[in-house]
Amino acid sequence: MSTGQSFYITTPIYYPSDLPHIGHGYTTVAVDALARWHRQSGDDTWMLTGTDEHGQKMLRAAAANGVTPQEWVDKLVTESWFPLLETLDVANDDFIRTTQPRHEERVQQFVQALYDRGYIYAGEYEALYCVGCEEFKPEAEIVDGTGAFEGLKVCAIHSKPLELLQEKNYFFKLSEFQDRLLELYKTEPDFVRPESARNEVVSFVRSGLKDLSISRSAFDWGITVPWDPSHVIYVWVDALLNYATAVGYGTDASTGSASAEFARRWPAFHVVGKDILRFHAVIWPAMLMAAGLDVPRGVFAHGWLLVGGEKMSKSKLTGIAPTEITDVFGSDAYRFYFLSAIAFGQDGSFSWEDLSARYQAELANGFGNLASRTTAMIEKYFEGSVPPASGYSDGDLEIQRIVADAAANADAAIERFRPDEAIGAIWTIVDALNGYITDNAPWALAKDDAQRARLGTVLYTAAEGLRALAVLLSPFMPEATATLWAALGHEGRLQDQPLRQAGQWGVLVPGTSVNGLAPLFPRVEQ
Repeated sequence: MSTGQSFYITTPIYYPSDLPHIGHGYTTVAVDALARWHRQSGDDTWMLTGTDEHGQKMLRAAAANGVTPQEWVDKLVTESWFPLLETLDVANDDFIRTTQPRHEERVQQFVQALYDRGYIYAGEYEALYCVGCEEFKPEAEIVDGTGAFEGLKVCAIHSKPLELLQEKNYFFKLSEFQDRLLELYKTEPDFVRPESARNEVVSFVRSGLKDLSISRSAFDWGITVPWDPSHVIYVWVDALLNYATAVGYGTDASTGSASAEFARRWPAFHVVGKDILRFHAVIWPAMLMAAGLDVPRGVFAHGWLLVGGEKMSKSKLTGIAPTEITDVFGSDAYRFYFLSAIAFGQDGSFSWEDLSARYQAELANGFGNLASRTTAMIEKYFEGSVPPASGYSDGDLEIQRIVADAAANADAAIERFRPDEAIGAIWTIVDALNGYITDNAPWALAKDDAQRARLGTVLYTAAEGLRALAVLLSPFMPEATATLWAALGHEGRLQDQPLRQAGQWGVLVPGTSVNGLAPLFPRVEQ
């Protein structure tokens, strides 16, 4: 089914000591839905996620818990991060951990290549560092402390005091890439999306770039600098490289040749939260340029999830665990809600009331009820066998047009990295079919033998519309759509149905037997 077009997409790699909250889940299901759509459209798709396990913050957390850093990260990843993927029904192709040998060896190769090409030099460094961000803070993000921290400089994001660090470090010549980066943003306006994110990156780079400290010598939990083992590679440089190392960047130690996998997959699309945009849209492409590699295909920055008007965080205890939602509403509803209720790229607010109302109106009463009543009427009036259609009316043809348009519009929305707009396009089918059933009143047609053929056409139209919905919604709601697919009596697996052809009419074969369908979205007791 492959079209040969590579679609490689990544989530950021998550910091395992932050327990997964709905913000992490939001990014992950968005990337998973985009990957599922492309995979099911026949593109050569690869989805990567993973964890970022080095750095000073991790070292301190492990020490506080009386274990080695490796024991600490192993525990966090197995207890919290692998289960998240299961909870949210994520079909990732790979999971990279920055403590894996495949990553560490290739990071060293990459940094050595930059050194050999003259982009790294030794220097002295003194600056205010935030351990929470693992970042030397720019002036704009340093504020005066209040309360217990009065008289100290604190991080604008974490409100914690900054540490003055003085070290001999290695630097990457980031300042040399200002013009090349500005040229990239100009010639490829879609390199950073949405536009608000692009404008922010352009003005940041225009204001001038400083060279980047890329090593630390004060602690040893990290990947050692190949030509100077007394230094470890700065955690952000190590982390960004995961996107390349996971698909085989570098030369294979055993064969000495470059990886075919890297040639096949690279470059990638990166989906990130807007707070880590600069690392991905400025530092990362500059590192790739310096190494003589292709820059990413694009960086998409989504907004923050706000709860009670505040960005979620562990320190403020506003984080909501995904299981709090999935235990009540299920993983499909979680995926549907976050991907449809928030314009992808903008901040969005989460509330239990909104989730509950949308679940009821759109999933239970809208899509779920449509599926239940259509299958029930085929069972009741045609002994569970899909009737043939005969002679389409204007109203029937209108449904066919809506289905074809919805499929095309959804595919175009996915190309723009707008899963919310894709679901909106697909939902026009749900609304149209519910109206169509009301207007055509099959229960009234069933009372008149002379209307038997018309009844068949109406129920075929509803069932074929449901077939299209099952296919189009499968990347967003894999569980409910698989149940519906089975109830419609289809041969073959739902994930093998080509998405870009989903809007074509007449795929459902008359005579197919429809099986009983339990409610796709059971009512939730408030």
